[in-house]
Amino acid sequence: MPAITSPAHAFFGLGGGPLIVYDPQNHAENILSAARALEQINNQITSLQNEARMLTNQARNLTGLPHSSLQELQQNVARTQELLGEARNIAFDVEEIDQKFRQDYGTLSADAPEAKLIEDARSRWQSSVGGLQDAMRMQAGVVGNLETQQAEMKTLVEESQGAVGALQAAQAGNQLLALQSQQLGDLTAMLAANGRAEALMAAERATAAEQGRIQRGRFLAPSSGYQPGAARMFNQ
Repeated sequence: MPAITSPAHAFFGLGGGPLIVYDPQNHAENILSAARALEQINNQITSLQNEARMLTNQARNLTGLPHSSLQELQQNVARTQELLGEARNIAFDVEEIDQKFRQDYGTLSADAPEAKLIEDARSRWQSSVGGLQDAMRMQAGVVGNLETQQAEMKTLVEESQGAVGALQAAQAGNQLLALQSQQLGDLTAMLAANGRAEALMAAERATAAEQGRIQRGRFLAPSSGYQPGAARMFNQ
């Protein structure tokens, strides 16, 4: 098919000379070229906006969390370790436990004097009472840490919910995990102190039963009985 083109038109001025030549095809091509150029400019603007948004998000993701619970957690752990270190009775040491049990809870000698039996019984009683005191002090320390832990947990949850980027959210989550680990450590220490106190009481009861058996045997053992002898009522 033959191409159909629009002829160009010439517009004449008042003097009869040509003023403007209008070419519809050229005019349409110019409009298309301008539209393409405008579209490219819009695409470039959109690309620059996307890049700026990406850089902003990266900056937010790299923004550190302004709050840190490390100092509070370290102080709580230090208090718990201090309470464990102040345990004045049977400590959490295998060799010391073995030595203490051989000394106070070992096999009682049937020939031991009464004074020695009473002294050893008092020492065992003091160990049991001291173990209960250590357990109560540990419980008081753990309860004292709860107030600080609750305040830190509230702050960390608020920081996590208001995190502006991935780094802040991750840091808040890590600190929450550290707080939970510290709480588990307190719970473990408290259970250990309670278990030690119960073990001391059980050992004291077992040794007291053996001591009672020895003393009862001595009481029931046959003796020489009454031996008559001369008595003087007056110093004559």
